[in-house]
Amino acid sequence: MKTLLVKEKLSEQAYRILREMITNSRFQPGTRLNVEQLARDMEISRTPLWEAVNRLIQEGLLVSLPNRGVFILELSPLEAREIYSVREVLEGLAAKLAAKNVSRDAIARMEDTLSKQYEMVSRQDLIGYSKYDYAFHDVIHELSQNRFLQEMLDFIRGRTRSAFMNFKPLLMTSYRDHQAILEALKQCNATLAEKTIRAHVRRVIRLLKKSGKESRRDRSS
Repeated sequence: MKTLLVKEKLSEQAYRILREMITNSRFQPGTRLNVEQLARDMEISRTPLWEAVNRLIQEGLLVSLPNRGVFILELSPLEAREIYSVREVLEGLAAKLAAKNVSRDAIARMEDTLSKQYEMVSRQDLIGYSKYDYAFHDVIHELSQNRFLQEMLDFIRGRTRSAFMNFKPLLMTSYRDHQAILEALKQCNATLAEKTIRAHVRRVIRLLKKSGKESRRDRSS
């Protein structure tokens, strides 16, 4: 991977690239970050990259363990369910507000994203799906026209990437949820948009509960 880092401050660009890699699920939760290799890949020195890493540690996306290194945060099943419960409420509010500000351009962007998402579902490509899932929700957050809500959702979505679960069984269902959310927005139906997106997030919470039970069974066997 070769990325030219020019114009703006190197640490800022490194931060954006690394954060995007984390939020797009390029790394599994709990993975050790090879900072030296990343510096070589980005063709920058270690200093600006470490500045970016320390910023992500402060944001809670990375964790530094003494004498072990820097790791992608891994939430416990309980922590993941707690943060998704918060996300459910905020996503519902965003969809409710978005339904009042729908535009043709936004609908077109979401339809294009869903088309690409379907390709990812067909390939069972989790990383690709995650990228377009992020883009789909981004449009809803923008349509909310509430900057503080967008900031909170951006923070929470970053943290939810640290939840380890087998999401493949939900890919098609999640895609269909997105279709239903888009239809509610096309109708400018704020109540339906909120209800549909909250149900969408609750599916993930149920999957996390199941993952937590399976994890406990594995440890006891």
